[in-house]
Amino acid sequence: MAIVPEYFGSLVFDDRVMKANLSAEVYQSLRKTIDEGARLNIGVANAVAAAMKDWAVAQGATHFTHWFQPLTGVTAEKHDSFISPSPDGGVIMEFSGKELIQGEPDASSFPSGGLRATFEARGYTAWDPTSYAFIKDRTLCIPTAFCGYNGEALDKKTPLLRSMEALNRQALRILRLFGNTEAKRVLPAVGPEQEYFLVDARMWEKRRDLRFTGRTLFGARPPKGQEMDDHYFGAIKPRVAAYMEDLNDELWKLGILAKTQHNEVAPAQHELAPIYATNNVATDHNQLTMEIMQKVAARHGLVCLLHEKPFVGVNGSGKHNNWSLATDTGLNLLSPGQTPYENAQFLLFLCAVIKAVDDYQDLLRISVATAGNDHRLGANEAPPAVVSMFLGDELAAILGCIEHDAPYTSIDTGKVRLGVDVLPKFRRDTTDRNRTSPFAFTGNKFEFRMVGSADSIACANIMINTAVAESLKVYADRLEGAEDFEAALQVMIRKTIQDHKRIIFNGNGYDDAWTREAVQQRGLMNFRTTPDCVPHLLDEKNVKLLTSHGVLTKAELVSRCEVTLENYCKTIVIEADTMVDMARTEIIPAVQAFALDTARAAAAKKELIPDCPCEYEVELVKKLSALTGQISRRAGDLEEAVLALSAAGDIKTESELIRDTVLPKMGELRLPCDQAETLTARKYWPFPTYGELLFGVR
Repeated sequence: MAIVPEYFGSLVFDDRVMKANLSAEVYQSLRKTIDEGARLNIGVANAVAAAMKDWAVAQGATHFTHWFQPLTGVTAEKHDSFISPSPDGGVIMEFSGKELIQGEPDASSFPSGGLRATFEARGYTAWDPTSYAFIKDRTLCIPTAFCGYNGEALDKKTPLLRSMEALNRQALRILRLFGNTEAKRVLPAVGPEQEYFLVDARMWEKRRDLRFTGRTLFGARPPKGQEMDDHYFGAIKPRVAAYMEDLNDELWKLGILAKTQHNEVAPAQHELAPIYATNNVATDHNQLTMEIMQKVAARHGLVCLLHEKPFVGVNGSGKHNNWSLATDTGLNLLSPGQTPYENAQFLLFLCAVIKAVDDYQDLLRISVATAGNDHRLGANEAPPAVVSMFLGDELAAILGCIEHDAPYTSIDTGKVRLGVDVLPKFRRDTTDRNRTSPFAFTGNKFEFRMVGSADSIACANIMINTAVAESLKVYADRLEGAEDFEAALQVMIRKTIQDHKRIIFNGNGYDDAWTREAVQQRGLMNFRTTPDCVPHLLDEKNVKLLTSHGVLTKAELVSRCEVTLENYCKTIVIEADTMVDMARTEIIPAVQAFALDTARAAAAKKELIPDCPCEYEVELVKKLSALTGQISRRAGDLEEAVLALSAAGDIKTESELIRDTVLPKMGELRLPCDQAETLTARKYWPFPTYGELLFGVR
């Protein structure tokens, strides 16, 4: 059996492979492109393409594809073979620099929010050399950006790369003010923790709701759920352990640094966490991870559920976006450090994040807005929909001392002054972990806990990067012209704390009193649903932020607003239609069959015992008959609510109608169906129950 270092990254055209297969000149040119963003000429591209093809063919690849991330939420690929005709009637294996650099998928077949009409089909994919090519299913996959004929970004990678560049520009300005001339780039890094459920494939096959929507639309609570807290970090079941081992092997071959695996809080729920990578690479890796999770599950007779809320009454799944900021020389800008100089620089970057989160709460909420995540946020299992920050008691106390120019007495009795007095020596873990906080500082990084398990992390990181870039720009503009840098720095940090301290909350985010305080006293935003928050993407301040840093154009923002609301509407309409279908063709017939057999049993008892009142059977049949009537009526009501959407006129109005009419009627239909499940004999129920799904994998 091969040991991990021998096969780790074996399917990746990484730096090791490039060094071995490219000339020194070509390698250095490519590295300059990757590390510094330098333009790549066609000669270098041809040399890279030839080496990449030879390597891929040696690994058994027969095709190549431009692998991209359209606005569907999943990846896309069109496969072309390496073969080209030769004069003797045979074929040769070829791959040019032009084929490496540029592809041409049909742009009108992906969501564009009006940027591309049906008849405007031309689109382009462009090689992203900062993310290594890899082999999947005997196909060379080349990570690419995706745009329309006129250059409009139609994907998630393009604005992510733009946001990274915006952050790099502004962060370097700040570093130069502190005398750092060594760093050439500042890169945001991410380690996304991925939660998921595993259920038996045979049970999944019997549930139309899981197959069509990824979540259960019906299901009574089982006698046992997560009440005993015995699943979290518990011993991993053999079947799950075998799955995890297989999954790790597949991820490691692709150079994905899968590090941690464990049971999560809910039965059948698990988590995988990787080691950090740059925003761009981490996003690509997370998209691959989700795909491979599902493929590997099928080998083990399992189905991997990535929906944020596949089961009502048990914890849903998130994707904690651990965000940090570092230079290309290895300096973590969110690490407190041990000297006054390092502390001053750390506090400036910390304040930049505080200001960014407060100024752009709405953009952070919008970045995680989906129909699935709406079920999870604020459900006492995930952060509330109100965005706030956790810093921990010690760091919050230090900022308080800076705000009031007071001595910090907990660790050091000296007065807190930036760059003058020695600030308290921060230990790596001076903060507790607050799982109720949407945006928590955890020692040398921030953990953004609002991202949904099925979502791309690109959207969240686009907003974080750009908002922090804006804070740093404001700081750099002021400090570059300051006569006394140290005095200006101190004044600016104090003012940031004074102006934005409302966003800092170290308490219990699940407490209803916090939501009232946040909104009524602090003036924070509380967007509970996708239709509530997404239109604010087009607010003037948000458009100005994203366009001024070159991350998204006004047209691209309008399109993303449209696409997000369309996805919300389509998702819930599919769920509503599935509910009506299941209620009418599965649940009602099952309940009626049980009621009829119960009535027949009562009649048989009457024949044997003429005086038998058969109270149990009579009452049960009455209850079941009443429930089938309710189910039928409420299914009709839901169907009418969906049909009424056609008169909405625009996508914003339709999303609001879905929020206000369709979703409540879905809840009304579910109630009698779940109640009927608790009264119907198990052999009659048409699909696996919650108990069977949650505890069916051993």
